[in-house]
Amino acid sequence: MSPISPSSSTSALRERARSLSDAERDQVPWLAALDPAERERAEDALIVTTAQAGDYICRIGRPVTYWFGLVDGLLKMNNDGSQGPVITFTGIAPGGWFGEGTALKHEPYRYNVQALRKSHVAGIPVATFDWLLDHSLGFNRFVMNQLNERLGQFIAARETDRMNSPDLRVARHLAALFHPLLSPNVGGVLRITQQELAYMVGLSRQRVNEALTLLAALGWIQVEYGGVRLLDLQALRQGQL
Repeated sequence: MSPISPSSSTSALRERARSLSDAERDQVPWLAALDPAERERAEDALIVTTAQAGDYICRIGRPVTYWFGLVDGLLKMNNDGSQGPVITFTGIAPGGWFGEGTALKHEPYRYNVQALRKSHVAGIPVATFDWLLDHSLGFNRFVMNQLNERLGQFIAARETDRMNSPDLRVARHLAALFHPLLSPNVGGVLRITQQELAYMVGLSRQRVNEALTLLAALGWIQVEYGGVRLLDLQALRQGQL
């Protein structure tokens, strides 16, 4: 299965950046944790840009300049295959913010983040991220919870990579995309195509279709036009076939 081709540079994404609308600010989950002065500073610094399918938000080896979050669309985080096979670490669904570990350490990215479809990606400069860490207890708590949940997600992803069951791999990837803290704006329905899920899982679209059919028969999900409805998150995370 061929990966999505990159279609524009990081500089092009910066050129398309603008301020967030009121509706877009409502999709930023950590703003509610800030006091009024902190929130005003954060909102002044927040920008949003439009990424087309194939655009890279983050590239391996590039310096970190922003902390990013997905307003709407779909992203994937993966390596570049230079040290072995290409591995997708996780998908990023609406409401998900990512890269806080890299921002905390001010180190170059060790992963790529790429848009699977047209997506609106928000961000704050690393300088604002640092200021919020220095001044906001609520922001610190949000970032700490992010790091804790992300660690658990990557441990689960490592276990998933070792599974011989394609059906369970699809189930675990769906569970990650429905994560209530890391993808808070997804709700009960994830808008995703079978081809997009196939890119994340590393299977053919036909094999993903078979897995979705099985998971639906088990009552874990319901396949709908243009997406998947969550019925049993616990089963997706821990169920056995």
